Amino acid sequence: MVSFRTGEVLFEAIDAALAEPAVDELILVNNENPADHIERLVALAADNNRLSVIHANENLGFAKGCNLGVRAARSDYLLFLNPDALLQPGSIGPMLDSARLAHEPAIVGARLIGVDEKEQRGARRGELTFTSALVAFLGIAKLLGVRDFHREHEPLPDGPVRVPAVSGAAMMMSRRGYDQVSGFDERYFLHVEDLDICKRSRELGGHVIFEPRAEIVHHGSTSKISVYRVERWKASGLIRYFRRHGGGLGWLKAAILAIPIYSALLGRAALLRLRG
Repeated sequence: MVSFRTGEVLFEAIDAALAEPAVDELILVNNENPADHIERLVALAADNNRLSVIHANENLGFAKGCNLGVRAARSDYLLFLNPDALLQPGSIGPMLDSARLAHEPAIVGARLIGVDEKEQRGARRGELTFTSALVAFLGIAKLLGVRDFHREHEPLPDGPVRVPAVSGAAMMMSRRGYDQVSGFDERYFLHVEDLDICKRSRELGGHVIFEPRAEIVHHGSTSKISVYRVERWKASGLIRYFRRHGGGLGWLKAAILAIPIYSALLGRAALLRLRG
């Protein structure tokens, strides 16, 4: 877990993870939480030898925080879990089974459920291309009669299925597979690093699996941080993705995408100012 000012739900997530016998160890990277929460984390770690806390002393971002946590991990399989995500009983087993059967470097994602008990966006996704990004950004998939990049509205499969991408909110890899792809790309600060690592895994012949039998209750957006800053990081992540994976025209695709993305961000910033 990588935590930045997550709030009270962080301790629910820790309790849920440690309640699962299949979890050998829980490594929490403290990316700058409030002082009172840090005190509680230190006390929890002192009382439970399965919990380790790494203090980054600054907000390193998600990708760098995950890589820092992995360096301290001892297990053969790694589960990256958001600090506002509650691991449900029995979810580890199906993810491990799917990871062991898949071609390396394999990535297995879980089904993300909101507090409203509905499947959240992002747990199973299509191929991120210039066209799919524009269609998803504009929300016109139905209008054009094409398959949406986001697939949470599609029928739930009975068992594990291969997909182009899963969410970093609950993502399992073997240590061998993680090493094969050299971990997360730390040039992404927050968002899109999960799409990038899924893309790189598939390019090396690995399988990306959506495991519907593994459920995670994901609160989402709990960190005390400006929505505008989060959206800006998401935008810069998308642009970096297309610069890296967009082929010979990657720079052009990134530049074209930047226009609607940053126009929307400016509009949102203006709205936030009006709301005070």
